[in-house]
Amino acid sequence: MNEKPKHNLVYLKPIRKHLRHHLTPAEAALWSLLKNSQLEGRKFRRQHSIDDFVVDFYCPEEHLVIELDGEVHNNPDQQDKDISRDKKLKEAGFKVLRFENKFVFEHREQMLNDIKAYFKDKL
Repeated sequence: MNEKPKHNLVYLKPIRKHLRHHLTPAEAALWSLLKNSQLEGRKFRRQHSIDDFVVDFYCPEEHLVIELDGEVHNNPDQQDKDISRDKKLKEAGFKVLRFENKFVFEHREQMLNDIKAYFKDKL
């Protein structure tokens, strides 16, 4: 990813649309806290694509990617893919935050504070 990343490539549109209509319970819960610029006035998008990756949430203003991880992410092969993906996104200039799904429900305020800590300027 040495060149400028491409956002929302056309061939990924059906995948993005499917994922937006089939959010996990954790994704739906986090989306309810992020949508409509509720968090410090930052606009977030859900199921946004950056190059060949569809990320769970993306804040363009902050170049911030938020990923929620379920049980499948405990698999060593998936963990290797996640590490590689995060590395490529970081090399392209994005900040990447990962939370386990249960964190959304069990530590909501801490999670929101962790996200806000990545904002450049506090509003």
